[in-house]
Amino acid sequence: MVRSDLMSTAEDVADQFLRVTKQYLPHLARLCLISTFLEDGIRMWFQWYEQRDYIEATWNCGYFLATCFVLLNLLGQLGGCVLILSRNFVQYACFGLFGIIALQTVAYSILWDLKFLMRNLALGGGLLLLLAESRSEGKSMFAGVPSMGESSPKQYMQLGGRVLLVLMFMTLLHFDTSFFSILQNMVGTALIILVAVGFKTKLAALTLVVWLFAINVYFNAFWMVPAYKPMHDFLKYDFFQTMSVIGGLLLVVALGPGGVSMDEKKKEW
Repeated sequence: MVRSDLMSTAEDVADQFLRVTKQYLPHLARLCLISTFLEDGIRMWFQWYEQRDYIEATWNCGYFLATCFVLLNLLGQLGGCVLILSRNFVQYACFGLFGIIALQTVAYSILWDLKFLMRNLALGGGLLLLLAESRSEGKSMFAGVPSMGESSPKQYMQLGGRVLLVLMFMTLLHFDTSFFSILQNMVGTALIILVAVGFKTKLAALTLVVWLFAINVYFNAFWMVPAYKPMHDFLKYDFFQTMSVIGGLLLVVALGPGGVSMDEKKKEW
């Protein structure tokens, strides 16, 4: 009974939060989501020579191809961010950023680093949610013909996005026997399962936003490290990538889990 009352109170607080922020939350979600691409595009500008030399030395691809790689990353990421924030050609921008993720996964050998690969996939999940959000609700190939809501691509994009976002939290699990780590793993695992299956989705996603933001600020405080140290860039990259996943979760909070979820199925029971 007490557990039910606590859950009900928590859902009321979440609903009140959504009512107050519903006009601003999608904009904040998109800004957070593109933050890692924006930061990386700017970094490509300021570290042009270092990035070019790294790609040239790693892949032995020559000056021209290495320069094209850096230029493509710079223009692709900054251009995609501008289009998404201005709400123009959002679907094309998302596909372009998907391409950037795939390109960087290969170029920087992320494919063989499980932790970074899972985080890149989580970032792709956020883009998938943004792609679903950009699809017009009323758009149909056949005017006047009812669409199959539960089977529409948008619903499955939302499902795929939710599942991929879960991968970020799997990289945060700590495999030690301390009480705090065990408690954090149990609570975190329960929340990510709720988001993945779409049960109490908005409350679970909002809780994960708060939790992940706190962890991000605590562990990835790049502003506390001098800019000339390599750890500064590493923490900065990690910070903004985490912010992008937070943006994806905020989209889940703002838009709901979609048709392929337990929350939607409950309405039919």
